[in-house]
Amino acid sequence: MVEGTPQHEGLSFQAHAALLVQEEWVQFGRYYEEFEVGAVYKHWPGKTVTEYDDHLFCLITMNHHPLHLDAHYAGETTDFGKNVVVGNYIYSLLLGMSVPDVSGKAIANLEVESLKHVKPTFHGDTIYGETEVLDKTPSKSKDDRGVVYVETRGYKQDGTIVCVFRRKVMVPKRSYGDTRGGEQPGRPVPHE
Repeated sequence: MVEGTPQHEGLSFQAHAALLVQEEWVQFGRYYEEFEVGAVYKHWPGKTVTEYDDHLFCLITMNHHPLHLDAHYAGETTDFGKNVVVGNYIYSLLLGMSVPDVSGKAIANLEVESLKHVKPTFHGDTIYGETEVLDKTPSKSKDDRGVVYVETRGYKQDGTIVCVFRRKVMVPKRSYGDTRGGEQPGRPVPHE
């Protein structure tokens, strides 16, 4: 601690100021009022898909198709000439990437309207994603929430689109959050 530095609950002024700045910039999901039709959220960072990622996902989900797990089979008998990453992993990856920007405050994921695997993904490809807000509708039964309709697009390091899906997410209005603990409901206050 620097002598003469003001204290805030055991933190120096500089550390407290850094926490305040961090709190201003860290967002996890959005309230209904924060979504604008036409807005595009570019999810960061991307993720390089490894053979391990692909195989682990296949094994966890019991998808044992040799196109994804058997390099010899894929090399000798498929048009791709090598293993193709299982499409549901790419979808799941993109869905996860979108959570901080889109559904981090969601009350419920209501529907996946469409899912298209546009081009194949291979081990070593890096996946990036972005989500566009297509529409938003206030709830007819409860005034503290609404439904946001979005399209997420995933693309490789060269810009090739590999996956596109549309979904509807029920998100809270700010009034819902305010009555349930604000930005980080349930978060304890640290103490010694």
